[in-house]
Amino acid sequence: MPIEVACHLNVLVPDAAEPGLTRALGALAELGYSHVVLPPFDPDGAPLAEWAALFRDHGLGPITMVGQAPGADVSSADPAEQERGAAALRRMVDATVALGGDQLNGVSYGLFGRAATAPPREAFERSAAQLGRVADAAHEQGVTMTFEVLNRYETAMINTAEQALDFVAVSGSDHLRVHLDTFHMAVEEADMLEAVRSAVPVLGYLELGQSGRGALGSGSVDAAAVVREAITAGYRGRIGLEAFSRSVLSAVATEVLAIWRDTYTDGAAIAAEAIDIVRSAEATVGSREGTA
Repeated sequence: MPIEVACHLNVLVPDAAEPGLTRALGALAELGYSHVVLPPFDPDGAPLAEWAALFRDHGLGPITMVGQAPGADVSSADPAEQERGAAALRRMVDATVALGGDQLNGVSYGLFGRAATAPPREAFERSAAQLGRVADAAHEQGVTMTFEVLNRYETAMINTAEQALDFVAVSGSDHLRVHLDTFHMAVEEADMLEAVRSAVPVLGYLELGQSGRGALGSGSVDAAAVVREAITAGYRGRIGLEAFSRSVLSAVATEVLAIWRDTYTDGAAIAAEAIDIVRSAEATVGSREGTA
């Protein structure tokens, strides 16, 4: 079976509002994508049944995202705040099920944003234990939970594949998975390919993001090499595209993500290039294995 390929919705449109959502899903389905990653949303106010029908109609599986908020943070030393953070994660697991999805990504281990100091080891361990419990419960509902490794300017908790492996081990969960993103890896990893190889046993999502947040074919990240390395190392999970442009994102998202430039204007073209890169890399590995 070919590798399943996902695309972040914000590559094409700023949010899940209509008529943009239906147009974006149609474009991704036509390009051959299997999944779409949704930007964060309020599970209590979203039209889950309506969205679920749209995903089914376009043959696309939804991948949801979840985070933490001040006062609801699993890494907090306050048990009540920890529980509120875990409850937010569980609500999004339920929303994922309602949408017909089977994967939940996100920065689920703590607050997003640059920290003044690195969190203590105790915060790391508290967060891992909470996520492990949620991941095990999510597995029972048919949902795989991953956590994204970010660069130092977006979190001080987990910046490298090595730290992510430690986090999984501390969690005590057999079901918690790692989400690696080449945009962040380009900042933090001394050897990106080795980092990918090391994480394959617990890798649940491999995201391709270029150094400048634009087209995969222009920048310092060799996306094709990353895909080839992952597949050669035995990875058969989903591979996703993430790209951001100021002309496409919402005003709020551009500020949060520091997207100051128009890195592209045609999201469908970016998505077309990305899936071609993945399929070509996949075919190259298959050809090597066929002649070995």
